[in-house]
Amino acid sequence: MIFRNKRTAFRGSRAGDLGELMQQIEISKGAILSAQNQFEQVVDPTLIDCYIYELNAAQLRYQFLLQRLKKWEVQEI
Repeated sequence: MIFRNKRTAFRGSRAGDLGELMQQIEISKGAILSAQNQFEQVVDPTLIDCYIYELNAAQLRYQFLLQRLKKWEVQEI
């Protein structure tokens, strides 16, 4: 995961930013699938709770990234 500070957040090309955003979306999809698979495998109640939280967090991140992609597409029009 790449974190940027405010000074470097707007440097670089728009195409590079789109590529990075698409890469983060793909990583988030993988995190969702991983959390789902792990949730289906565990039987311990504590681990079940853990993977429920992990799945919810991954889904929220995915939704956030999709919203950023939609905003990016609107700005390009």
